[in-house]
Amino acid sequence: MKTILTFCMVLILGTFSLIAQDNLQDLQLTNTDTIPDFQTKAEKLKISGTIYESDGITPAKDVILYIEQADENGDFELRKKNDEKYVFHHGLIKTDADGKYTFYTFIPGNDRRYNQLKQIFPTVKVPEQKQQILPSFLFESDPMLTRKCLKRMAKKDDLTRILKPKKQDGMLVVQKDIVLQEQIAITK
Repeated sequence: MKTILTFCMVLILGTFSLIAQDNLQDLQLTNTDTIPDFQTKAEKLKISGTIYESDGITPAKDVILYIEQADENGDFELRKKNDEKYVFHHGLIKTDADGKYTFYTFIPGNDRRYNQLKQIFPTVKVPEQKQQILPSFLFESDPMLTRKCLKRMAKKDDLTRILKPKKQDGMLVVQKDIVLQEQIAITK
C-alpha cells in the first residue's frame, strides 16, 4: 500500500513538473537556484554536485535539473500560473561547462499521515533527450527511514540516494553527484 501511495504521489507531482514544459529553452537558467522561502526556513540546506554523462567521468554540460519538495510540514503547496499547476517549493538549474550545480533549499518535512519519508524529487533533462525522473533524495537523519527500508534499498543497490548533510557555517551542506542514464537521442 505504501508503495502504491508513493508511486501515485510521484506520478501526480510529475504532472505538475515545470521541466515537462516545452518552453525550457526560453528560460535564462544558471547553475545555481534558491527554493522559495529558503531564507525563512530553520533547516537550510545547500545541495551541490556535478552531473556526469553515463560514463560517470565526463561532466554533463547544459543539463537541466529540476527539484520539487514538500514544505517543512510535509505538505506540497500547489500554485497556479498561466493555467498550469506547479509545486511552490521547486528549483531549476542548468549545469555549467563543468557539470556543476547548486541548490539552496531546506530539509522537507515528512507527511506522517501517509508514512512518507522526507524527500526531494529530482528530474533531469539532457539536450536532445527525454527527461529522466531520478530516484528521490532521502535524508539519513529521517526517523522514518527505518532499518527495514535501508535493507530493501541496499538490496537494490540504491543507498546513494540518501543524503548525509553536515553543518557548515550555520547551514547544512551536502555533495550530491549524479550520473545520467544512457539514452538514445530523440530524432526530430
